[in-house]
Amino acid sequence: MNSSYKYTVAGCSAILLWSLIVGLIRNVTEQLGPIGGAAMIYSVGSLFLIFTVGLPKLKLFSSRYLLIGGGLFVCYEMCLSLALGMANSRNQAVEMSIINYLWPSLTVLFAVLASKKPVNKVIYPAILLSFFGVAWTLSGDQGLSITQLVDNAASNPVSYSLAFTGAFLWAIYCNITKKLANGKNAITWFFMATALSLWCKYAVSDEASIVMTSEAAIDLLLAGVVMGSGYALWNIGIIGGNMVLLATFSYFTPIFSTFFSAWILDIELTIQFWQGVIMVTTASLICWWFTREKS
Repeated sequence: MNSSYKYTVAGCSAILLWSLIVGLIRNVTEQLGPIGGAAMIYSVGSLFLIFTVGLPKLKLFSSRYLLIGGGLFVCYEMCLSLALGMANSRNQAVEMSIINYLWPSLTVLFAVLASKKPVNKVIYPAILLSFFGVAWTLSGDQGLSITQLVDNAASNPVSYSLAFTGAFLWAIYCNITKKLANGKNAITWFFMATALSLWCKYAVSDEASIVMTSEAAIDLLLAGVVMGSGYALWNIGIIGGNMVLLATFSYFTPIFSTFFSAWILDIELTIQFWQGVIMVTTASLICWWFTREKS
C-alpha cells in the first residue's frame, strides 16, 4: 500500500466519522442535556486530540489566526451542537444538520464575492438550489409549503437560528483561515476553547445537573472519540492524500450524515426529505466543480 493511498484512506475515514457526529451529538445531549452534553463531548474530544494530534505551542500561531479563526470555530461548533441538542425532536435535529450543510455553497458564494476573478454563472442557480433543497426538506411531505416552513421555524426559532448562523459562520471560517493559519493547525486549542465556552454557558444556564449513567458514559466516549478522530484523520489525509478525491467524497457528507443519523437515532425520513438532501448535495458539488483549482 503506497503512502498516498494510506493518506487518502485516512481522509475518507475522517469524512465517514464526521457523518456520524449529528446522530451521536443528539444521542448524548438527550441524556446529559443540550449544553452540558455538548460541553462533555468537546471535553472528551479535546483530551483525545491532545493525545493524538498533540498540543502545539501557542507562539507558533499568529494572534489573528487564534483570535479570528478560533473565535469563528468556537461560535460555529456551539451553534451546531446547541441546535442539535435543543431541537424539539430527533427528526428536527436531522433538519438542523441539513441547514448546516448550506455551508459549502455559502463558502463558494463568499469566495466569489471576495474575488475579482470571473466565475461560471452556473454557480448562482446552484447556490439557490441548495437553499431550495433545505426548504424542500423542511416542508414535510406536502411539497414546498411556505406555511409549513414558517410553522417549523416558529416551533423552535432558537434552534433554526443557530443552525443557519452556524452555516454562515463556517463558510466565513473556511474562507479566511487558510490565509491566517499559514499552514499550521490549532485544532486542539480550538476544541479546548469550545469546551470551555460551553462549560461557561452551562454554568450560567438553568439546565439541570448532569446525571451520568453507564449508557451515557459509553455514548459520550464514542461521540468524543469519533469527533476527535475525524479531525485527526483529516489532518493526516490532507498531508499526502488525493485531494481531488477527498474533496469530491466530502461533498457527499450530507447524504452520509442523514443516513447514519436516521440509523443511530432510529427515525424514518420521508422521500421528500431525501430529495432535499440530494438537492443540497448536488448544489455543493456543482459549486465546487466550477470553482475548483485546476492543475
